[in-house]
Amino acid sequence: MLRLFKQYYPIRNALFVVGEGLFIFFSVFIASWILIGNDFFFADQQLVLKILLITVVCQMCLYYNNLYDLKITDSYTELLIRLMQALGAAAILLSLIYLLFPGCIIYRNVFLLSVGFCMAFIVIWRVGYTHILNRGLFDQKIFLLGHGELAKNIVHEVIDKKDCGHQFAAIIVGDENRQERISNKIPEICLKAYQGLPDFSQKMDVKKIIVAIEERRNQFPARQLLDCRVNGIEVLEGTSFYEMLTGKLIVDKINPSWLIFSEGFRKSKSRRLFKRIVDLILALVLLVSLSPVLMLTALLIKLDSKGPILFSQERVGENRKPYPVHKFRSMVDDAEKESGPVWAQCDDPRVTRVGKFIRKWRIDEFPQIFNVIKGQMSFVGPRPERAFFVKDLEAVIPYFGERFSVKPGITGWAQVNYPYGDSIEDAKEKLNYDLFYIKNMSIFMDLMVIMRTVKTVIFGEGAR
Repeated sequence: MLRLFKQYYPIRNALFVVGEGLFIFFSVFIASWILIGNDFFFADQQLVLKILLITVVCQMCLYYNNLYDLKITDSYTELLIRLMQALGAAAILLSLIYLLFPGCIIYRNVFLLSVGFCMAFIVIWRVGYTHILNRGLFDQKIFLLGHGELAKNIVHEVIDKKDCGHQFAAIIVGDENRQERISNKIPEICLKAYQGLPDFSQKMDVKKIIVAIEERRNQFPARQLLDCRVNGIEVLEGTSFYEMLTGKLIVDKINPSWLIFSEGFRKSKSRRLFKRIVDLILALVLLVSLSPVLMLTALLIKLDSKGPILFSQERVGENRKPYPVHKFRSMVDDAEKESGPVWAQCDDPRVTRVGKFIRKWRIDEFPQIFNVIKGQMSFVGPRPERAFFVKDLEAVIPYFGERFSVKPGITGWAQVNYPYGDSIEDAKEKLNYDLFYIKNMSIFMDLMVIMRTVKTVIFGEGAR
């Protein structure tokens, strides 16, 4: 497994992305050779750098068109449509780069021929990779111990995410007092008190055991698991495996001791200082570059409906310190006069015409740049919650108060992984992601969140 941005990915997945990059690179390389001849490499000493630029831009466009989400591109029709969209976007983006930096231009007609090669190579590459996934080639065989909700969640995620790199050899239970099968696709084997687990694991060529036993007082197989571990079989706690697999925790299933002894939650002064410097630099750059958008939005809001341009509302920040968060007003003035504090709903009638647009493209959040400059917020962190809801949420959601150990963010790990929520269950699911971020936060993870936020903004996903 490869650890990247605090998440684990099968090495096979990394090779898939790298391999696709090589196909794009050599598509341009071959097109240059065909159109220019044998001396093409010596005719331009910067050819490799120019091809690398095309490769990076193409793969970035593939990512932003969800071509690395295999659940979306599971049909060849969808794959071809998105592939043409991605390469078209790459052509436009490269044209802009060439306009600004003419020295980056590659030979005429090379890109057009490269597009044809790219489409052919990428489709062939992905068909082969899909064949590998469907047959489970190179998957690591695992045993799952347990039959409760945690075990069901793990089974659902592994089956749903076919490129996770794992395959169930069996679900092992310690007795026959269990309810219906978790999945008809996975064999369930009963080993009384888990006796014989080490030998059975070696017989089935299992290299990893996931322990999702929820009732451990009387039936935890410590001796058997120790023997497995000594024999070279990796043993992972269920919640840790779920965290690695999904990029989130399960607040209902973790206990304080797991949080205490697990890795993460590092908040050194140097990290905080570096994060603050990055926030300030990014805030000042965005404030200058987005100033035309800010002025135009303010004008449209004023023309569209009565009321102030900005909307300020008290939120709970780091260490539970209240502060006013600023947004462009997207609802009618005094929207909560009749109802009191409520979550926004789908197709909320209180949203104005301009409000619908700025919410879809997240423009209403731009004034929070001033909150970042003041030090009340960061660019990446848990979204700030209203004080009105905090008390109720803390009463029903375990560990909800841990969100206040870091600065709230304009965007966050929960926002790029989960759509807008308007219920306690949604708040709980977002906390699963927020705790993962707080536990594993780093500058590199912040960069990943910002990249995915740009993708969310471009496609206008998840707004209400």
